Amino acid sequence: MPTTPTAEIPPSGFSAPFIQTVVVQPTPFCNINCRYCYLPDRDSKATMALSTIEALFSKVFASGWTGDELTVIWHAGEPLVLPVSYYETAFRAIEALRPPSLALRHAFQTNGMLITPEWCALFRDWDVGVGVSIDGPQALHDANRVTRSGRGTFGRTVAGMRLLRRENVPFHVISVLSAESLRSPEEMLDFYLAEGVEDICFNVEESEGDHVSELFAASNFDDRFRAFLGRFWTLARQSGRVHTIREIDDMLSRIFRPESGDANDDADRANVQAQPFGMLNVACDGSASSFSPELLGLKNAAYNDFIIGNVCTDSLESMLKGAAMTAMARDIATGVEICRRTCEYFSVCGGGTPVNKLSENGRFDSGETSFCRLTEKIPTDLVLAAFDRLEAAIESDSTPAMDPGRLAEAR
Repeated sequence: MPTTPTAEIPPSGFSAPFIQTVVVQPTPFCNINCRYCYLPDRDSKATMALSTIEALFSKVFASGWTGDELTVIWHAGEPLVLPVSYYETAFRAIEALRPPSLALRHAFQTNGMLITPEWCALFRDWDVGVGVSIDGPQALHDANRVTRSGRGTFGRTVAGMRLLRRENVPFHVISVLSAESLRSPEEMLDFYLAEGVEDICFNVEESEGDHVSELFAASNFDDRFRAFLGRFWTLARQSGRVHTIREIDDMLSRIFRPESGDANDDADRANVQAQPFGMLNVACDGSASSFSPELLGLKNAAYNDFIIGNVCTDSLESMLKGAAMTAMARDIATGVEICRRTCEYFSVCGGGTPVNKLSENGRFDSGETSFCRLTEKIPTDLVLAAFDRLEAAIESDSTPAMDPGRLAEAR
């Protein structure tokens, strides 16, 4: 367990600070212009200074608010627009500050267009986790992921993925699902299999910032997503070539947990987006936010534009005590309690994502969203339905009913 310095404990409903993930924005600039992007400053070519990186990690490591492991995600913009040498310098600086007892892993989320053998060498040398954003086959991908001149980016993204495979760099993909994608589970899977993609994550097209999701506006989108995910899961497992589907496999560990303790309390603690400093999100100028990383860069006067301080000038303790953190923590905690009281899925969800509550409901202190119905309730229903079928089929079988392999067969 982390040790906590002498700082004010957050409001009732939250545990002591425990930083599990640091999201770092090396630059807000992005080399493409996705039609569903909500990031407001993606034209800015500002870059996080080495001194800011050192200030950030000096304070994180000295806080006592980390456990045995820490994930650092370089994101929010396209991180690969900066040179390999930038990250070599940054990684060495962080490593020089890292306590020996702390395991730290870097991760990148990239559009894949700028991957070179030099990037692959950095990924291998530092065991970097790599996620590539690609929305499926060309017609689906190029419908939204376009250059600044409006041309599709599919060819260069696929070339980047193929280079990762040739260079033996593991990666996963994240695909944003549109209304059109939901009609094409077979086409989506055929594309992944053809490109040797084994680890797949889906993001539904969300309403965030100034972007209003066309998917959420579509009729019967809950049923359409359920049909898509169920069909995709069935086909993927039948293929024997897909290792993980995040929306299903992550749900398994949250549903079939050991029968000890309180499942609702476990879910509450596991919801890092609802915990002060569960995620520490830092912009290139050192401005810091917490909770959902998408809040960084959005505007809201009631919460000081979600900025809790600056890592160059403020201590983490002062950020925790500050007015912006206190107001957000109070209202997010109220929203979590609403979910706890009213939602039968709370034990697998832990109270939802604050940014989606704010974007869809207009406030943190609220309950269900369209986003949670898609990403929490529907996958849970699919897994439990498969479990029920499997349990009925193997009453006399000694194989545990919750075995993931057998559960997949029940699809």
